[in-house]
Amino acid sequence: MKREQAEKITTEYLKSIYGFALKRCANFHDSEDLTQEIVLKVFRVLLHRDDIEATDKFIWTVAHNSLANYYRDKTKTMVGVPIDELVNIIPSDDDTASGIIERESIDRLHMEIAYLSKLQRRIVIDFYYENKKQEEIAKQLDIPLGTVKWHLFEAKKDLKRGMDIMRQPSELKFNPIKFELCGTNGSPGTMGANNNFFRSALSQNIVYAVWKEDKTVNEIADCLGVSPVYVESEAEYLAEYGFLIENKNKYRCNILLDETTNELTDLHDAMYREAAKVFANELFDELTQSAILKDNRIISGQTDESISLTDSKRADDNFLLWSLIPYISALSGEKLMDKSISFDEAATLRPDGGHNICYASVLSPDAKKPIYLDSMMHWCGPCWNANKDYTLWQIDSEWSTGRVTDSYIAKVERILSLFSRELDGELSKEEYAFLAENGMVKTNGDYDGMFKSSIQIVWLENAEIKKQLIAIGDRIKERHWTEFEAMKAPFIKAVLDYTPKHLHKMQKYGLQYTFFSDGWFVLHCLKELVNNGKLKLPTEGQKKSLTTILVPNK
Repeated sequence: MKREQAEKITTEYLKSIYGFALKRCANFHDSEDLTQEIVLKVFRVLLHRDDIEATDKFIWTVAHNSLANYYRDKTKTMVGVPIDELVNIIPSDDDTASGIIERESIDRLHMEIAYLSKLQRRIVIDFYYENKKQEEIAKQLDIPLGTVKWHLFEAKKDLKRGMDIMRQPSELKFNPIKFELCGTNGSPGTMGANNNFFRSALSQNIVYAVWKEDKTVNEIADCLGVSPVYVESEAEYLAEYGFLIENKNKYRCNILLDETTNELTDLHDAMYREAAKVFANELFDELTQSAILKDNRIISGQTDESISLTDSKRADDNFLLWSLIPYISALSGEKLMDKSISFDEAATLRPDGGHNICYASVLSPDAKKPIYLDSMMHWCGPCWNANKDYTLWQIDSEWSTGRVTDSYIAKVERILSLFSRELDGELSKEEYAFLAENGMVKTNGDYDGMFKSSIQIVWLENAEIKKQLIAIGDRIKERHWTEFEAMKAPFIKAVLDYTPKHLHKMQKYGLQYTFFSDGWFVLHCLKELVNNGKLKLPTEGQKKSLTTILVPNK
């Protein structure tokens, strides 16, 4: 086919192709990219073929195939098209001043279309870009013809009004925030931990945009400098799972954001450093200077070597301390806790079965990081899961292997059920292998002959030894509680001053756990003892089983 004829056909279909792409893409930039791609493919084929009889069918086949490729490519970027080819395909005067102005106006119009409601957007695109009759649109949408006409009328007014105003760019457009940490306080659902919902910069910045002030979709879009089309679907998704709350067409943040400032960092670091220095050292001294580490009710045969079929080795004291110190740090002093706000009052029940509080940290570019933030990035816990017989308590950290994953709950449930069953008889070879793989036991011998298993985690034999261990931490916290209260008072005040009032209950619930089941406190305790040489770093072989305790419930 001659070039002139190919250009004519391509130009005739350009508007309809753009409408096709605009309706099906998530945003206007991608719709322009897809249009470009379709037009180029059509033009190149037309140039090299003279046997295309059904031009309309051919063009829409190319369009649908290109769309399918677009959806398959999740990481789609701009389609690289030489500018001279585009000029040849679509003759224009865009190199003139008037052409540039016209193009800017078109771009502005496209942006304003994105600010229309979902229904208005679809009607406008169907009518103006896909050349559908109003009657056809009404039938497809199952709405009265008069409603279609009204929406077109209102859309024109909204578009004109939008074109007449100058939208001011927000700082977030040029300087988007990033979650340094995103965690889950409570039980995750089938979708996994809360950080799975915030893997994109868009979701993080939407939540941040409404942290201090409720906003509409269009206001969020203006704040982020992106199309409302993006914001609309993402905000609906976040609201569905309870990370946003929708009220009167506005969205409100429903997670705790810790935006680090130098003041908060200083208060945070001083509080934990001073409290950990007192508590961790006294706890270490009482554990090591008493005979309790040799108590036979504290069971662990952890060894980096193969276990013997005849002898039963006991884990070294350093390994025991790595599990007992975090456990006592977290669980001791419960009588001193303020429990005025319950978990159910503060937590959100999510559609996937999760029941938790979501929290995230934002580090301002000019603010200093909290000490040990890099270590906290590798931290998860304390985690505790129970069945009728046992509770499994565990922490993941830079010193352990990565054990807490999205499948953690199912894995722990199976571990607990196997320990319960072992009371009644031996497990199968495959079940022992599962426990060994997860650092719970080591085995040796022929399963059908001589066979032995050895517990690799710390197993507290009964409730009495648990009470005895926790009592050591109780005494230390009671001795120093007046000091601890004075340490945390300025920090708590600063945090609440920063937190929006509608999230105070959620924030206060978490603050109740300062120095109790508090990951930062436990981390600081371990760092204090590692840094002063009292705790020796674990061996590679110990990392699977480290900071894991099994406790009977009866």
